[in-house]
This record gives sequence, C-alpha cells and structure tokens, in this order.
Amino acid sequence: MTTHTPTGALSAGPAAGADHLLAPAVVRRATGMLLSAAPGASAIAVGLHREGRRALVVRGHIAHHSHVPADADTRFEAGSLTKTFTALLLAEQAARGDLGHHDPLARHLPAATRLPSGGTAITLTHLATHTSGLPRLPPGLLRSAAPLLFTNPYAAFTPDDVLSALARTRLRAAPGSRVRYSNFGLGLLGHALTGAAGGTPYPALLDTRVLRPLGLRDTGCATSAAEGGGQATGYWYGRARPPFRIPGLPAAGALRTSARDLLALVEAILDPDPAPAPAAVPGVLRTALSDVTRPRVRLPNGRGLSLVWNIRRRPDGSDLYHHSGATRGFTAFAGFNPRHATALVALANAAPGPGNALVQEAYNALIGLQG
Repeated sequence: MTTHTPTGALSAGPAAGADHLLAPAVVRRATGMLLSAAPGASAIAVGLHREGRRALVVRGHIAHHSHVPADADTRFEAGSLTKTFTALLLAEQAARGDLGHHDPLARHLPAATRLPSGGTAITLTHLATHTSGLPRLPPGLLRSAAPLLFTNPYAAFTPDDVLSALARTRLRAAPGSRVRYSNFGLGLLGHALTGAAGGTPYPALLDTRVLRPLGLRDTGCATSAAEGGGQATGYWYGRARPPFRIPGLPAAGALRTSARDLLALVEAILDPDPAPAPAAVPGVLRTALSDVTRPRVRLPNGRGLSLVWNIRRRPDGSDLYHHSGATRGFTAFAGFNPRHATALVALANAAPGPGNALVQEAYNALIGLQG
C-alpha cells in the first residue's frame, strides 16, 4: 500500500497492513531533515522500523532531468555497506561448517598466494573486524586508479592484482592488535569465502546463500537493474557518474540495493528467528543473522565492532549498530538498535562531499526513533 505526500511516497511493503505502518508523525519527525540532507541527489530513499512497524519514504526521481520517480525498489550503489552483507555471508558459511571464524586467511586462498611478513597470523575474524593489520588499500591500486580517479578508480584492479599485491604488502600492526579500516582486508575476505565454497564467485555465492533466501530481489553486484527494475544515476559535484566497478574487491563495495531490501536486511538481523520463522530462510542463515551482531572487539569510549558492524554504546546502556557506504556517485547508511527494536536505512544518489550530511542525519534520526 502506498500513499503520496508532499515529501515522498510512504509504504510498508506488499504484505503489510495499516497496523504495521509507523504513525505519520513519527515518520515526519524522523525524515524531516533527512530528505534534504544530500542536496546534490535527485533521489533519497529512507526505510524506518520501530517495534514491528515500518515505513519506506522516497523522494525525487532516478536522475536529474528524468521524469521517472524513484521508489522503494530503486537500486542505489551501496559502497562499503557491501561489507555488512559479506559479514553475513561469513557467518552463514561458518554456521554450515564451510569454514571457521578463526581460520587463517591463507587456508582459503590459492596455494600459490604469498602473504606478507606476519601475514600467516591473519584470521577471517581479523579481516571482518578490521584488525588484520592490512592497509586501507592494496599496494599498486592508486597507480592503476590515477587515470580513472574521477570515474572508476577501482575498475582496472583485477582479482589477480589483489592477490599479487598481498606479497608486497607491509602490515601496519600485528594482527589482532589494532583496529584499522581496510577495504583491502574485506576484499580479501571475499576471496577467502569464495575459496571456502570451492571457487564459486562472490556475487553468485552471496546471491545463493544470503540474498535469495532473504527475498532481497533488488540487491546484487550487477551494474544494471533486472528487466522491469529501476536504478538511480549517481552524481558527483553535479556530474553524472558511470556505474561503479570494483572487480578485484567486490566483497568490499560492489553491491547495489534498494531501500526496501536494505530495510528487510536490518529487520532480519533485529529478529532473525521470528515466530513463526519463515520456512524459506534456512536455519544456518538464521544462526548467521544472530552471530553477525555478537561483539568481537571492544574499544574505549563505548565503541566496538561485531562482524563489520560498528557498535556504539548509548547512554541508556543499549548498543547502536551502524555502517555507512559511498561511491563516486552515492551515499548510504544502515543502522539498528536491538534493545529498542529500531532500525533506519538511507540511500542517496550523490557522493559524499560538502553539504552532504546524509550519514550524520541518518544516525541522528535513528537515535530519535527510540523516543
């Protein structure tokens, strides 16, 4: 069901009734600042959840000068939010016994892969908690990115480049000793998950094990939408950007998703074993949905990490989980608070930059939902 308002379209999904919709006043309060937080975007899509009630709010069109309205199924580039899906895939493979959380990285890479000095100590959990000691980017990527810096900086860096770069890498810290955000590390985790699954490519593996069982029809690594689907055009400083490509590190940033799918993901994490549990969701995936939120690293000032998700302790003692993502043309956010049964996702087709406050406003709105 969908109704139209001056700020966008509100819906609760195809199976939801009016009793599952968030109150309009709650929606207006949560989205008031958020729907204008990315002024360079032609479309902003927001999903809200509080105690079993939800809403999807979408404003704008799939591109500037387009007459096609964006909706809750319009695909946006997720950027680093891809990592949260990779974490769930890791937990799913662990639940079914394909691998162990503390397996050494080398066990699931091609036998000829050379690791850096000290790299034999890197585990899959180190990769998923940014404690591997690996740098943010693999050596050699910036050189290949230079000609494509303003369009597709990762496009020329292949899977072979990633694995060969590992031998030339210098660890920045001993594995397990320090949190250091690493696209390289999460990209390598994707290679390891592929290896543990007998070589099934990351996009196909994620689709089979996570996306299809959860009914996430709009989410995937394809750079164009399926027939009949819609996809937003990304913008960077007002200029349209080509579809983002990251062939060497897909597990770190290749996904496209919709507000409907992203909200469904965080709702599944909030309640991985609903009553009655959907028969279509395998038990190993329900186990993984619970496992992905277990705190793995605790940091000063009430912060920490589960598998990929950042955790921030709130003054009331609850934990708020959050992650953001970006590409050359998009900004994305997802977060949830299990104690308060609240969640919020936000997608915009404008790159981060001056004036784009989407991530901060989404974080603030999520906090406000608990009131």
